[in-house]
Amino acid sequence: MNADKAKVRQVLDGVKASGRNALTAPEGKLVCDAYGIAVPQEGVATGAAEASKLAGTMGFPVVMKVVSPDILHKTEAGGVVVGVNSADEAAAAYHQIVANAKKYDAHASILGVQVQQMLKGGQEVIIGAMTDGSFGKLVAFGMGGVLVEVLKDITFRLAPATREDAASMLDSIQAAEMLKGVRGGKAVNRSALQDLIVRVSQLVSDFPEIAEMDLNPVFASEDGAIAADVRIVVNFEPKAPRYRPDEKDVVTAMNRIMRPKAVAVIGASSEAGKIGNSVMKNLINGGYQGKIYPIHPKDAEILGYKAYKSVKDVPDEIDTAVFAIPGKLVAGALRECGEKKIAGAILIPSGFAETGNMEGQEELQRIGREYNIRLMGPNIYGFYYTPSNLCATFCTAYDYKGSTALSSQSGGIGMAIIGYSRSAKMGVSAIVGLGNKSDIDEDDLLLFFDQDENTKVIAQHCEDLKDGRAFAEVAKRVSKNKPVIMLKAGRTAMGAAAASSHTGALAGNDKIYDDVLRQSGVVRARSLRQLLDFARGVPILPTPKGENVVIITGAGGSGVLLSDACVDNGLKLLKPMPQDLDAAFRKFIPPFGAAGNPVDITGGEPPITYMNTVRLGLEDDRIHALILGYWHTIVTPPMVFARNMVQVVEEMKAKGKVKPVVASLAGDVEVEEAAQYLYEHGIPAYAYSTEIPVEILGAKYQWARAAGLL
Repeated sequence: MNADKAKVRQVLDGVKASGRNALTAPEGKLVCDAYGIAVPQEGVATGAAEASKLAGTMGFPVVMKVVSPDILHKTEAGGVVVGVNSADEAAAAYHQIVANAKKYDAHASILGVQVQQMLKGGQEVIIGAMTDGSFGKLVAFGMGGVLVEVLKDITFRLAPATREDAASMLDSIQAAEMLKGVRGGKAVNRSALQDLIVRVSQLVSDFPEIAEMDLNPVFASEDGAIAADVRIVVNFEPKAPRYRPDEKDVVTAMNRIMRPKAVAVIGASSEAGKIGNSVMKNLINGGYQGKIYPIHPKDAEILGYKAYKSVKDVPDEIDTAVFAIPGKLVAGALRECGEKKIAGAILIPSGFAETGNMEGQEELQRIGREYNIRLMGPNIYGFYYTPSNLCATFCTAYDYKGSTALSSQSGGIGMAIIGYSRSAKMGVSAIVGLGNKSDIDEDDLLLFFDQDENTKVIAQHCEDLKDGRAFAEVAKRVSKNKPVIMLKAGRTAMGAAAASSHTGALAGNDKIYDDVLRQSGVVRARSLRQLLDFARGVPILPTPKGENVVIITGAGGSGVLLSDACVDNGLKLLKPMPQDLDAAFRKFIPPFGAAGNPVDITGGEPPITYMNTVRLGLEDDRIHALILGYWHTIVTPPMVFARNMVQVVEEMKAKGKVKPVVASLAGDVEVEEAAQYLYEHGIPAYAYSTEIPVEILGAKYQWARAAGLL
């Protein structure tokens, strides 16, 4: 993309020299011209006669606007007149605008009146940019006028955005269909809009001091897209970037922390009920095979292990130190760990930022950076890494191994993860507490789990992302290889309340998270239960080879609800069913059943009907995923259904026909055992729910699309 960066630098330097935080409209036009952002013809008049002459040169009608560095919201000041149709009207408008501006702010510096070619026709949209505290530069797109103001129909992406990002923005707003032309209207020029989005996003990325930018309205038509008004707000004192260690160093340190050969327990205790005692017992009883070094100022031995007064007294190398001492003692012990060249400190103690003690936490961060020791926490329950039988935590020991890695910012959520995992027999590779995130955060875990052969899916609960941009950049890469699932807490919190631009004012904190997570290929869970269900189900489902989903059900009511759930979760039912496939299904179902999609085999059918229809669904390459709706009957009891479905799926797998299959079971309590049996054999199944199994399939599809596998 061609851009005159020197021209923009010249304009911004002038704004900075004059001590302003916003560009005038003529300055905004210079910046837009430098980046090829289309704006109308315009000029600035310093008198009524000059305004008349300028307007006549451009051709009527024109729009006239006050030019003042002190008046950002020109309409509020009565500083805008539209539809000026003659030289006399232009002169009158000039006097009116200047008078209104002086009345609005007697001390405002008025540089003149901008005369601008008036745009007519086309669809009004808004393209903007803002600076978010966590994600940095963002570009925004939405419908203009009431739709963006009232409905907040706007979407965001990290800047700089690609043309693909821009295309997805056009399709992501609720009013996307309006861009395609409705009621005889012509479709807008999508390529021109994409070009504007990309250029705005590149501009704000190249010049970090541009804090906010609005092109509002942009008139989009079949011929192109042109910005009628430009507003640019600057901030010449951007905050310092967050500390980010080199990724190779992160992976090296995380491997030592998560897969240690030796662990020290600082504050180890022989006394039952103490945190240091629980940590020791978990390490021993969990089956950890590495070396364990209890650290205690007085005791010579703890639980049969030789104790040391300090980590510095231990003769061997230590990888990880688990802290189980009062918060006030942590800094001193951490410094000793640094001198010992320990890779990571697991800071269980509380009493830091979560209680307002920012100073205490910042001291730990300083020590960590000085000695290159990574900090997990403080205020955490610790972590589990099951391939090493490592329970570095005071919580209950956990040994059910699997391929899902989970993390949480909250200890309570961590306990829920542990309890659900045990109850549902969901094997995990890791469960990690992050707490205050003084150092190690979600993107550090992503980097570790991405290269961890024991992990296939990463599921994370977070209340905030300290460095959202770092997370998004890492997640975009990792999610190409492994599904990343996130439960972002605090969805109702609103940010950017003091923004100066429309874009900033419309930027709800949760909307930004939603859009950026999607841009990064992250699957977003909407509840704790959904996070856990996704973590359990997504790794066992094979990746679909296409979009065509078929529902096979024994109950018409379940079929309707399952169809609704498909719509809610972005799944595409195979419709219309090809005639030959429809006829093939009809061979197996009674005349009063229904083919089409859903395939309703009715409730009174024997097990063979389920087996025949599901076998056909797995066999035909035009079908890419199956949703089963089971209805409890005497003819086909729950466990008969479950065993038969597993048999058919295994039989077809042996023939190379591997597809995702999920199941919804309706019936008496016996369906619970059947659902568990199906799950244990690779078919995510739920009793009493049509929604959850379809949500899991939808999550698998969302990841596969984002990873470019479909």
